[in-house]
Amino acid sequence: MKIEKIKPSEIEQRSFAIITEELKEQGITLEEDKAFLIKRCIHTTADFDYARTMAFSHQAIPQMAELIRQGAHIVTDTNMALSGINKRILGEYGGEVHCFMADPEVADEAKSRGVTRASVSMEYAARLPHKVIFAVGNAPTALIRLREMIDAGEFIPDFVIAVPVGFVNVISGKEGIMETRVPYIVNTGRKGGSNVAAAICNAVLYEMKKGNL
Repeated sequence: MKIEKIKPSEIEQRSFAIITEELKEQGITLEEDKAFLIKRCIHTTADFDYARTMAFSHQAIPQMAELIRQGAHIVTDTNMALSGINKRILGEYGGEVHCFMADPEVADEAKSRGVTRASVSMEYAARLPHKVIFAVGNAPTALIRLREMIDAGEFIPDFVIAVPVGFVNVISGKEGIMETRVPYIVNTGRKGGSNVAAAICNAVLYEMKKGNL
C-alpha cells in the first residue's frame, strides 16, 4: 500500500495539481476563464467527463459574480446543496441560501396539485424580493417549471445552474434552460448532483474572495 504523505492543509491543493496533470495527460485544454470551475466539479466528483460536458452561456461566470456582488440570493432544490454552499462568503455580499423543499406549505400544495415539491419550490423562489441564482442539482422538474414560467412570461430567473443527475427528463430539462436567454451554467447529459451544484457556487465565491472575479 503506497500512501502519499501530505499535510491536511495541502490536500486540496495536491488534488487540483493531480487534476491538472491528468487533464494534460488526456490532451484536454480547458478555457482559461472556466478552468477553475470545471476543475472544482472534477475535484468534487473525481469524474473527468466534466471537462467535456460543461456548458456556459456567454459571459456566464462574470454575470454570476456580478449578481452575487449585487446581493443575489441562491435557491437550491435540496438541503444537501444548501448545506454545501459557503454561506459565509455569500453573506459578505448580502446574499443568503434558500431551499423550500422541506416547507410544509410547499409539500401540501404539491400534494394537492399532484406535482413535485421541486416545481412548487421554484414558484416560491420566484416571489423572493431579491435577484435569484437557481442552483438545481437534483430535480429536473424544477428546471421544467422554470422554463414554463419563462415561456408564460410569469418570471425570468436571473441565473440558472442546471446540473440535476438522473434519467427521467434530466437531459430535456437542461436543454430547456439552454434554449432560453437566461444566463446559465449547465452540465449536459445525465450527470450532476447537489454536490456539483454547490461546487459551482463555491468555485465562483472562492474566486471572488481571491479577487479574481
